[in-house]
Formats: sequence, C-alpha cells, structure tokens
Amino acid sequence: MAPISRTLLIFGGFAAVVGAAFYPIYFRPLLQVEQYRKDQATNRSGVVQEDVQPPGISSLYF
Repeated sequence: MAPISRTLLIFGGFAAVVGAAFYPIYFRPLLQVEQYRKDQATNRSGVVQEDVQPPGISSLYF
C-alpha cells in the first residue's frame, strides 16, 4: 500500500470515528427537534433554576 493511501486511510478512519461519536450528541437532536424537546421537558421537570444556580453568580467573573 502506498504511503499516501495509508495516511488517507488513517485520517479518514479518524474522521469517521469522530463523526460517529458526534452524531448522537449533536446531530441527532438537531434532526429530531420535537423528540428532543419532549425528553428535555421530562428530564428538567421539577428542577427550579434558582436552586441549581444561585443568583448573582455571573457577577463574580466580571
């Protein structure tokens, strides 16, 4: 196998692995918006934002 072909195969395989890892994290929610919204509503039910993040926390960084 020519060195250039082997290099392309290695980088192509790496790109395929990265793409396969990002699909369920990033692209699937973009393609199935209604299902993602329903899942997030279920996961976040009962969570009060003020209990999770105290008020004024963003002013500490400025």
